[in-house]
Amino acid sequence: MNLSAWSVTCLTLSLIACDGNAVAVTAPDDDRNEPASTPLVLAGHVPSPPIAAAAQAAPAPQVTGGTQPALRIPDPPFVSTEVARFDQPWAMTFLPDGRLLVTEKPGRLRLLNPATGQSGEISGVPTVAYGGQGGFGDVILHPRFADNGMIYVSYAEQGANSTRGAAVARARLVIDAGANTGRLEGLQVIWRQVPKVTGDAHYSHRMLFDAQGKLWISSGERQKASPAQDMQSNLGKIIRLNDDGSVPPDNPFANQGGVAAQVWSLGHRNVLGLAFDPSGRLWAHEMGPAGGDELNLIERGSNYGWPIVSNGDNYDGSPIPDHPTRPEFNAPEISWTPVIAPAGFIIYQADLFPYFRGRGFIGGLASQALIQVEFGDTPREVKRYPMGRRIREVEQGPDGAIWLLEDGADARLLKLTPNRG
Repeated sequence: MNLSAWSVTCLTLSLIACDGNAVAVTAPDDDRNEPASTPLVLAGHVPSPPIAAAAQAAPAPQVTGGTQPALRIPDPPFVSTEVARFDQPWAMTFLPDGRLLVTEKPGRLRLLNPATGQSGEISGVPTVAYGGQGGFGDVILHPRFADNGMIYVSYAEQGANSTRGAAVARARLVIDAGANTGRLEGLQVIWRQVPKVTGDAHYSHRMLFDAQGKLWISSGERQKASPAQDMQSNLGKIIRLNDDGSVPPDNPFANQGGVAAQVWSLGHRNVLGLAFDPSGRLWAHEMGPAGGDELNLIERGSNYGWPIVSNGDNYDGSPIPDHPTRPEFNAPEISWTPVIAPAGFIIYQADLFPYFRGRGFIGGLASQALIQVEFGDTPREVKRYPMGRRIREVEQGPDGAIWLLEDGADARLLKLTPNRG
């Protein structure tokens, strides 16, 4: 793909209100775009305005601290540049040379040079079970990628008798000289969801490495609910492994053996964002049912309660007990009703936006927004930036820019840089 020009658009950055007209949602699932027999109405959700809509100007807030002069945040704080377009992109990660790997859900791995707009395809990817929320998922680099060339990919995998499950594989990335093409060599599956089940939703399969080189994987409960509490299954869990897929002996349930040994925390529904903060704490956001999207601080061996408790209700309208009714379960740090449908997550740690350092940024599907959160003693949503399209993925670039992938066909890759105006 060779783009002749990049379009630059200033973003509307007004905070979306939490009241307004009801919106009919035709999908009782986390991506909120799958057909259902009975429409679900979520009262109070306000559709995001188009990206070019005018916002009410507000006084620019100041960031202060110590003896340094007040730092004024521009309003709007960033401008958006379209860099490329993709077909149903799901995840992205930067290579050391500044190029970008992008997964497309139907089963393609693309390599983009953002400086030129030219892209090509990486061959040798695994066969994916495409459909519903399933297909090609996440892509990340091994911490020692510069030495070993290893990347990790997640995807939905076909099983027997119309069953499916998420899988994680690793392979060596070989890039053709002077081109944006290449191949994966020595592909090896190192983890699978157990058991494979019917349906095509709630795979989760987000991944990241920590500072000690351990691999973390979010494993959705595959829209089956009860496996999230079953330690004979690794569905509805957050998984911690060595880089080869083996189990670290210090995992909280390692002495139970089997898939339980993989588990770090349980009681999750559909975790589509994982990020470590500067102090090394792991945060995860998770889609609730009809209401009750969550941001959780992930703690060793902790149970987060799904499907026994939730701050949302079932899609048929029947209530689920809220977290305060069962204090033995770990409650969310932030809960959203109406839902934002979170997807993609970074905790910003660069210098290009000094006023964002330490803040979280979450992509919103149903909310069609970029949601900014702060942590501190009482985590909270700080600001909601309307984007006019469903946001699937958020990434921090090598130069500190914030990169977004829209969801669906003909989805834009957007680069957010500071507003110098």
